Amino acid sequence: MDSVDYYNKYANLYFDSTVNLDLSEILKRFMEYLEPGDTVLDLGCGSGRDSKIMLENGLEVTLLDASQELCELADIYTGVEPLCMDFREMDFHEVFQGIWACASLLHVGKDEIEGILNQILAALKPGGTFYMSVKKGSFEGFRRERYFADYSVEELQQLFQRIPEFRLIDIWETEDVRIARNQEKWLNVLAVRRTDLEAE
Repeated sequence: MDSVDYYNKYANLYFDSTVNLDLSEILKRFMEYLEPGDTVLDLGCGSGRDSKIMLENGLEVTLLDASQELCELADIYTGVEPLCMDFREMDFHEVFQGIWACASLLHVGKDEIEGILNQILAALKPGGTFYMSVKKGSFEGFRRERYFADYSVEELQQLFQRIPEFRLIDIWETEDVRIARNQEKWLNVLAVRRTDLEAE
């Protein structure tokens, strides 16, 4: 079973267990870089929880997820039909002012992540903001029927150094918002696509 199969199989359970999680503080940090009417891609939208909040804050949100079952649930929840596709199928060119990838790119192998980030970079407008979150650690492989790639702060810093078109704003650690798993740590990344006029 790959990660998409997992989310298709357990879509209702996953929806119920994540739709009410409170990520408002992190969302607020991301939305500080955006204005009402800006276009945002929710990359790996899952339940549509974060998209719904961004929509309520006046952002124009495109939802995207590889799980057909989750796309159907997110459509019902948000009233916006998601694009059902794998990250690797993205082919956007300077479309979005913001890209939000909450707990989604952690399923991409480390041998592929740089390529995906370059696709994300291409999809962002110059000056656009990117957010991603991954689990903190050193593990890579299958865990609980899904593929995970965990990272250290240093690994993330080195990853973004290899893509100089991104300007790294911050990397910070948070606890898992699920009470039963608050011992698990997450790393959050905010970065901006440099403008043509921005100096290195």
